[in-house]
Amino acid sequence: MSDLSERQVKILNVIIRTYMKTGEPVGSRTISKESDLNLSSATIRNEMSDLEEMGYIVQPHTSAGRIPSDKGYRFYVDQMMLEKEHEVSEMKDFVIEKTEKMEQVLKTIAKLLAANTNYSTVVSAPQTHHGKVKFIQLSTVDENQVLATIMLDGNIVKNKIIRTSEEINQETMLKLNILLNGSLNGLTLEEINLVTIARLKEQAGIHSEVVGSVLDAVAEAVQEDEELEIYTSGATNIFKYPELSNSESARDLISAFEEKQELRDLFTGGDGEPGTGIQVYIGNESPIQRMKDCSVVTATYELGEGIHGTVGIVGPKRMDYGMVMDNLKTLKVQLDEIFNKKEEKT
Repeated sequence: MSDLSERQVKILNVIIRTYMKTGEPVGSRTISKESDLNLSSATIRNEMSDLEEMGYIVQPHTSAGRIPSDKGYRFYVDQMMLEKEHEVSEMKDFVIEKTEKMEQVLKTIAKLLAANTNYSTVVSAPQTHHGKVKFIQLSTVDENQVLATIMLDGNIVKNKIIRTSEEINQETMLKLNILLNGSLNGLTLEEINLVTIARLKEQAGIHSEVVGSVLDAVAEAVQEDEELEIYTSGATNIFKYPELSNSESARDLISAFEEKQELRDLFTGGDGEPGTGIQVYIGNESPIQRMKDCSVVTATYELGEGIHGTVGIVGPKRMDYGMVMDNLKTLKVQLDEIFNKKEEKT
C-alpha cells in the first residue's frame, strides 16, 4: 500500500464505492462531487492516470470513466479488514449435539444470508478433523441386535445398529462397555491400530465378534463425520448483476454451485486444509476457476474441540464488502440465539 499517496487512496476509494453502487465507470466529475479533496478535474484525471498505470483501475472502453481492477479491490478489502479487524468476532463457543438440528439451522442461515445480502451463499457443516472417540455405549435392542452409541469430539453422536449371533446379557454388556471405553476413549481413528484391535478382541474372548463390529461402527462414524455437507442458497441472485448474468458466466457459476468437490476447494483453499478467520478471494484469487469473475468472502465458525465449518458469500467484484463482513460478524450472535432457544426446549 506504500506506493499510493493519501490523495490517491481517497480517489481509489471513491471509484470503488461508486462503482459498487452503480456498476458504471466512474469519471473525474463524480470523484470531485463525492470526495472532499477540492481538486480540479484535471488534477483528478492525472491521479486516475497514475492509478491506472499502477494497475489499481482500468478503463473498460474509450470513455473517461474507470472501474476497479482486481488489484484495486484487493487494496480496498485489505484496508477495510485492517479497520474492521477489532469488530469481527470469531464464531465459536457453542456445541450442537444433534445433526438434524445443525442441518436445519445451517439451511436457514444460508437462506437468510442470501436474502440479506442479495448474493449467493454457501455454508459447510462442521467437521471434526482427526476427531477423537469420547464415549461408547452399548445397549440391547433385542436378542440379536445391539445399539452402539458413539460420541465424538464436540458431543457429536452417531448411532449404529450391530447384529449379533449371540444374545448378550446385561453383565456381559457392562463388561464390554468398560473394555471399549477403557481402551478407545481419547483415540483418533488413526490411533486405533492393529495392535489395539488385536488386544481388544483377545480381551473380549468369545465376544470378539461383537467388539470387531463395534470397531467397524466407530470407523464408519468417524468417516461419515469427515464427509463435507454443504448447503447453498441464492444461486440465482447472480442474475441480478449484469456482469455475471451473461450466458457463459452464469452457466459457470451455476455449475460451480452444483459441484460439491469444487465447493470443498473453496472452503479449504484447494489444499485440503481448512481456512481460518475471514478470507477474501477476488477474481482469479478464487480457488474455484469458475468463480474467477466474482468475489468470495468466507468466514470460519467454531464449535469448540477442533470442530469448525465455513460460511461463504459469493457476489460480483463490486459487492458491498462492508455489508458482507457485517453480516458475517453478526452471524455468531444469531447462531447463539437460535441454539440457546433449542437448548431451552430440550
